[in-house]
Amino acid sequence: MTRSEKTNPRIVRLISALKAVSRESGSPLWRDIAQRLQKPRRNYAAINLSKINRHTQSNDIVLVAGKVLASGDLEHSVTVAALNFSGQAMTKIQAAGGRCLPIEKLAEEHPKGSGIKILR
Repeated sequence: MTRSEKTNPRIVRLISALKAVSRESGSPLWRDIAQRLQKPRRNYAAINLSKINRHTQSNDIVLVAGKVLASGDLEHSVTVAALNFSGQAMTKIQAAGGRCLPIEKLAEEHPKGSGIKILR
């Protein structure tokens, strides 16, 4: 049995909210993230802290359309927005002076989407 509809109410609300932000601000970033979240969950990103550390600098804003995992270390402070965080990943990000945000909060803070790096 194949289902094309999402059953997680948080994901359904998030997709709807991201599309609304995209329409209001004219930013294609939020529409792209909404489209990624509409795909099957097995296609969501799973990003380790080591990758975030390699591809960012201090005070960058990173968006992960999936889950952030704790493998590796973070050597500088970054703001990371993701669908989910592992417990250890959240602890390591905060210990490095960074912030962990849900995607909804980042869309509120940065409706234009400028200055945000997307990691897959």
